[in-house]
Amino acid sequence: MQIELTPKEYRRLLDLVYIGNWVLNSTRENDRFADYDHVESKIFSYSPALSETWNGEIVPSRAYAEGGIHEAIAYYEDNVFYEILAEELSRRDMDYPDIGPDNYDEIVTRMDKYMDEFEASGVDHLVLEE
Repeated sequence: MQIELTPKEYRRLLDLVYIGNWVLNSTRENDRFADYDHVESKIFSYSPALSETWNGEIVPSRAYAEGGIHEAIAYYEDNVFYEILAEELSRRDMDYPDIGPDNYDEIVTRMDKYMDEFEASGVDHLVLEE
């Protein structure tokens, strides 16, 4: 297989590969998906300026990893966190129903209210009652 990419497309591919591998492996510690690490190494090996060798493996360079890609990951994680939290709180408020056509609109309405609050104040107003 041969794929032709412009330098800009290749750089976007590096970002996609890095982000994908980060999502799959960053929390796995010693139980990583090695085949994804291998693909990441292979793709990054074509860019010596953005890769380095660590423990005999080609990995994204420190400069690459510290060059802004984690801000994109953090932005995604923040959004997912708030969306999941809004859904869980909405379902909790409704005694954890299965989501279906009969309650979908109510859950979305509740989620929208929570999302408005999170956008305005983050989690500053959340209180855990004992």
